[in-house]
Amino acid sequence: KMLRRVLCTVLFMGALPSLAEVSQGHISVVLLGATGDLAKKYLWQGLFQLYMDQVSSGHSFTFHGAALTALEPGQRLMFDVLKKLACPPDESPNRCAVLKDQFLKLSQYHQLKTAENYTVLNREIEMLLRQEGLKEAGRIFYFSVPPFAYTEIARHINSSCRPPPGAWLRVVLEKPFGHDLESAQQLAAELTSFFREEEMYRVDHYLGKQAVAHILPFRDQNRQFLDPIWNRHHVERVEIVLKETVDAKGRTSFYEQYGVIRDVLQNHLTEALMFLTMELPANVSKAEEVLQCKLQAFQSLRSLEKSSAVLGQYQAYASQVQEELQKAQDYISTTPTFAGVLIHSDSLRWEGVPFILTSGKALDERVGYVRVLFKNRAYCTQSETLRDAGHSQCKAKQIIFYIGHGALNTPAVLVSRNLFRPVMPEGSWREAVGPSDLHIFGQPLSDYYMYSPVKERDAYSALISNIYHGRKDFFITTENLLASWAFWTPLLESISHQPLRLYPGGVENQHLLDFEMVSGEVAFTLAEPVELLNPTRLMPSDYKSIQSKFRQNPLVSAWSEDLISQLASDIEKTASRTVAHSGQFHLALSGGSSPVVLFQRLARHHYAFPWKHTHIWLVDERCVPLTDTESNFFSLHSHLLQSVRVPYFNVHPMPVHLNQRLCVEEDRGTELYAKEIMALVANASFDLVLLGVGVDGHTASLFPQSENGLEGAQTVVLTESPVKPHQRMSLSLPLINKAKQVFVLVLGKGKHDITTLLSRVGHEPRKWPVSGVSPSSGELVWYVDYEALLG
Repeated sequence: KMLRRVLCTVLFMGALPSLAEVSQGHISVVLLGATGDLAKKYLWQGLFQLYMDQVSSGHSFTFHGAALTALEPGQRLMFDVLKKLACPPDESPNRCAVLKDQFLKLSQYHQLKTAENYTVLNREIEMLLRQEGLKEAGRIFYFSVPPFAYTEIARHINSSCRPPPGAWLRVVLEKPFGHDLESAQQLAAELTSFFREEEMYRVDHYLGKQAVAHILPFRDQNRQFLDPIWNRHHVERVEIVLKETVDAKGRTSFYEQYGVIRDVLQNHLTEALMFLTMELPANVSKAEEVLQCKLQAFQSLRSLEKSSAVLGQYQAYASQVQEELQKAQDYISTTPTFAGVLIHSDSLRWEGVPFILTSGKALDERVGYVRVLFKNRAYCTQSETLRDAGHSQCKAKQIIFYIGHGALNTPAVLVSRNLFRPVMPEGSWREAVGPSDLHIFGQPLSDYYMYSPVKERDAYSALISNIYHGRKDFFITTENLLASWAFWTPLLESISHQPLRLYPGGVENQHLLDFEMVSGEVAFTLAEPVELLNPTRLMPSDYKSIQSKFRQNPLVSAWSEDLISQLASDIEKTASRTVAHSGQFHLALSGGSSPVVLFQRLARHHYAFPWKHTHIWLVDERCVPLTDTESNFFSLHSHLLQSVRVPYFNVHPMPVHLNQRLCVEEDRGTELYAKEIMALVANASFDLVLLGVGVDGHTASLFPQSENGLEGAQTVVLTESPVKPHQRMSLSLPLINKAKQVFVLVLGKGKHDITTLLSRVGHEPRKWPVSGVSPSSGELVWYVDYEALLG
C-alpha cells in the first residue's frame, strides 16, 4: 500500500513517532495549472516545503498535479519540475533525499478537462483512502490558472469533487481578481455560488513576504512605544514602494489589460497600507477582528482624483506591444508601467499625513520597502561632529520594513536608534549587523536597530503553510477585495486615457520620474524633455478653456478637470467679493454626482475661501435620513463640510426628517425651510446657486411635468422623482431665479444629448425645467465640459 510504505520509510528516518499516531487524517492537495510558470517557479517548491514541515504532524498527504495537457506529456512536464526541487540549506542530505523521494511517490498527474475528469479524481481519492484505511481531513484545490477558468472549475469541484461531510475544503485563488469593481463583483458572485467564504483563500503573495507579514505583529508587540507616536502629530510621511529593473517583455498581453496600478498598487501595496493605517484590534491573530479593522481603514481613505497620480511608461514598451500583440506601427498604448499615487486618510489618526505608493518597471533598482518617516522636532545645539551619532535626536527618525532585494538583499526591520529598541520575537527574528559602509536612506546601518528573519522563507511557502493551518488573516476576503476595488476603480477610470510620461528605463531615468506633493496633488518635478514627447499625442494642455455663449448666456467650457478648477476659482472670487461687500455669502448647492469633484476641489485647494462668513444651503434633498448615503447632505458633508471650517450654525440642511418620518406635508418641512431662508437671506435672494442638469432636463429636484415648483409663489416644494428615492424636497424655480448668480455645471458624455437639445430649445420649463432658469436680475453662467458639449 503506497501511503503505508511511504510512512514506514519516513518513520525509519525518525520523522514520525509511530504509524498508529497518524490519526489526524489525510489531506489531498490538487494543484490546477501544475505545469504553468507559477507552479514551476514557486508552488511545487512551496508544497514540498509544506510536506517537509508537516510530515510528522499526524497528517498524511497526496499531491495531485492537474492541467489540460494530456496524461503522458503532462506527467513528463510535471515530474521534470519535481526532480529539481530543493531542500533548505539546513536540511541534512540524507533526510532531504528520502523526503524528496517520498514526495515524488506521493505526487501524481491528472488531466482535468471535463466534468467526468473531476468525478474520476474524486473516485480515486476516495478509493485510496478506503484502501489505506484513512479518514479524510480535507482537500486543498490551488487554482494556478487564469481567472476566466475559475467559474467552470468551481462548478466541477462543487458538483463532483467536494470532500465528504466532516472534512474541510480550501480553495486557493490567484490574482487578478477582476479588472475593476464591476468585474470583481461579478467574479465574487460566481464563486460564492459554489463556495462558502471560509472555503476561499485569495492569495496576495505580498502577505507572505516576511517583512510585510510582520507589520501588524510589530505594531502589536511595540504598542508601548508606538501608541504615542503612530499618528498625524508625529508621522511626516509614509512611503510604500516596489521597484523593478525588469520590463514587461514577454508579458505584454497581461500588462496591456492591467498595467502597474492593477498589477501592484491595488493589491500588494494597498495591503501594506492597510496594515499601517488600520486601528489595531484587541487580538491581531483573530482574522475576523483584523478584517473589520481593515474595512474601517478603507472607509477612511479619501477618494482619489486624477491629480492624485503621476504615470509613466518606459520607451520600449510600445514597440514590445506592437511586436508581441501584432499591433499596427501607429498603435499607442495608454497602459502605465510606472505610477506614483498620493493617498490620504481622513481618520483622526492619519488626517493630513501623505501616504505615497510607488511602483514601476524598468527602474534603476529592484527593491521593496515600507518606510515610516517621523517628524523631527529637535534642535541640537552641539555641533554634528561631537554628537553621539546613533542616538542624536537631530538625525532622521524612521521605521523601515525592508521587503527584500536592494542594498540589503534580505527582509529586515530597521528602527532608528533615536526612536526606541523594538521588541521582536526571538524565535523568528534576530538582531543583525550589516556592512559598516552601507547606508539606508542616507543613514549608516549603525544608526538603526536592524533585525532579519532567523530563517528566510519565500512568500509562497509561507502562504501554503497558512492555508494548511487555516490562517485566513493572511488572505483577501471578498469584502476586503471589493473595498479595495471600490477605492481604486474611480482613479483607474479617470486616467484611462491620460498621457503618460515616457522614460528611457534603468539608470538613464535620472530625475525624470521624481515627483512632488503640492496642495494634496502630485506632479512630476521636472518638465518632460521634448525628445521624449510623442508628437501624435495631444495633451490636455493643448486644449484651452474657451468662453462663448450657451442659450444666450456666458459659457465656460474645458476638459472636466480644468473646468472644475475654473468653477471653484469663480465661486471663491464671488464669495470673497460678496463677503467684502455685505459681510456674508449665501451659497445654495445641488446634490447628485457632478458636484462631488467640485466639493473636493474646494476642500483641498481653496484655503483662502471665506468659509467663516459663508452660509451653506441645499438646493434639493432626497427624502431619506441625512445620515443615509443617498442623502445630498451626506455627500456634501463627506466631501466638503468635514474638511472646511464653516460655523456649524451656518449650515442649513433641508428638514426632510421631522417627527420620525420623511417628507410628510403635515410636518410642514417646506414651510420651515422657506421661513429660515426669509429670516437669513436678504430678499430671499441667494448670492450664488449651483445647479446641475439631468439627462431628462431636470434641475434641482424639479422634473418634467412637475406639479410643484415650476411656477407660483411657493419657494420650497415637495416633488416626485421618476427614479428612487422618489420623494424630494426642492427650491422652486421662482426662488432660484431670484438669485444674484446661478452657475449650471454639466459634465460627461452622458449629458451630450441633453446639452445639444438645450442649445436648440427655448423657454419650456414644463418639458425641460432647466430651460426655465433665468435669473430676473442676476447672472446665469454655464460650465459645460468638452465631453458634454462635443460628445
